Amino acid sequence: QVQLAESGGGLVQAGGSLRLSCAASRSMFSINAMGWHRQAPGKQRELVARITSGGNTNYADSVKGRFTISRDNAKNTVYLQMNSLKPEDTAVYYCNADFSPFTSWGQGTQVTVSS
Repeated sequence: QVQLAESGGGLVQAGGSLRLSCAASRSMFSINAMGWHRQAPGKQRELVARITSGGNTNYADSVKGRFTISRDNAKNTVYLQMNSLKPEDTAVYYCNADFSPFTSWGQGTQVTVSS
């Protein structure tokens, strides 16, 4: 198992930036992929961005060109750089680790974008 701890959420004005961090409790060496998901009130949780152990990335269409996912294996940490934030980006953001057949989730961090 791996424990995940997100940080970096907060309140920001539209057009602003935030960087989320997800610290894993152990080496990410055996983790196939790390991802960021989000869930807005009344909506289903959705994938925002994902990065594989090989460094391949994919993004939701709604965040392409604005968000960047990266990983620092030495720090066992995954980041989500969010630029040009919009009110519709408001949600709880969750980090997850895929080490099939298991998946771990963090507790989430709130991101609120004011108009």
